Amino acid sequence: MRHLGGLLIGLVVTAAVLGGGGWAVQQAAANAAANPPDSQRMWIALGAMAAVGLVVGLVTAGRISPLATFVPSLVLLAWTVVYALDTNRALSLVPAEPSINRILLEAGTGAKTLLTTGVYALLGVALFIPVLMPSRWSRRDDELDEDYENSPEGSYY
Repeated sequence: MRHLGGLLIGLVVTAAVLGGGGWAVQQAAANAAANPPDSQRMWIALGAMAAVGLVVGLVTAGRISPLATFVPSLVLLAWTVVYALDTNRALSLVPAEPSINRILLEAGTGAKTLLTTGVYALLGVALFIPVLMPSRWSRRDDELDEDYENSPEGSYY
């Protein structure tokens, strides 16, 4: 049951990184290019980036199933490998249809920026590291040594 919850949390983290992170980067880049820059728009973009960073940090450092970090790392690293092997195919996965919601188009533009600059590769590797730690795969109850042998009273050790 713990790993099913980790899988669901991993899907939410993937959506937060791809959607929220992409939207925030696009908003920040558009605001930096604007003349004069809109400070309210920049604060919203920075707040969204901080929220995505908080979610990623809590999942990475938290004591939940390693699937919560494996799912987003797999998506980010797979997309980066596809980009390295076939750039056009990887960029065709970014939403670009004019009939799509404006927020999704902005998130796609930001996701393309994060993909082409290598940020997704960096984040994918960082999210994959907790999967390699054996302590993340065991339950908290397993950490208690139930097979502890009591030494006879009066013994030195």
